[in-house]
Amino acid sequence: MEVQPGTLYLVATPIGNLADITERARLTLAAVSRVACEDTRHSGILLQHLGLRKPLVSIHEHNEASRSAEMVEALLSGESVAYISDAGMPGVSDPGQRLVNACRRANLRVEVIPGPSAVLTALIGSGFPADAFMFGGFLPVKSGQRERALLAAIARPETTVFFESPHRIDGTLELLARLAPDHLICVARELTKKFEEFRRGAASTIHDHYRKHPAKGEICLVLAGTDLPKWATWLGADPTP
Repeated sequence: MEVQPGTLYLVATPIGNLADITERARLTLAAVSRVACEDTRHSGILLQHLGLRKPLVSIHEHNEASRSAEMVEALLSGESVAYISDAGMPGVSDPGQRLVNACRRANLRVEVIPGPSAVLTALIGSGFPADAFMFGGFLPVKSGQRERALLAAIARPETTVFFESPHRIDGTLELLARLAPDHLICVARELTKKFEEFRRGAASTIHDHYRKHPAKGEICLVLAGTDLPKWATWLGADPTP
């Protein structure tokens, strides 16, 4: 694959299973001058898996503003740069937005190499309507803001997807069970990995399960909308994986 000088490539990477890397992503990473990434240690494992050795530069939430200017200069000098986050699509609740904006402002070419997405994997796997949905990113840490976000979600006609930490999911589920115990939700965790799980049911039932069996790994929380078709209203318990 031939990459273009002065081009930033936003490359989606696996969200768990390294076999999900696309051929186009692999070829792009092999061809660019350097790879910018959220965490050089994490991305180094991926490049090693692909048999690639590339100069790595870290661009994360704490240095994205300054490093974006450096990358623009490198691109203006004729380099080609790929940017990858730790998992999934760069810029989606991850660094990358400032870098893209800086490149656009400098009239540099930006090309997206699509691939795995935790948001879409959780949405489709939940079985909830997906013709329209809202992605809310990570739920707020502060309890008041989190409650407002959940209240808005359970009142929304469309499906809502959030990211949540395994350290906070129990509190979030407890809050949901109090606010709307019968609301249909789905916890999607460890997506594409060996212990992948989709657990769907009423908020109170799901909270009770994870109170007894604490959730581990990366988590997506999917909340059904209020305008559910009849085929999506089943509230039975999911079978034990």
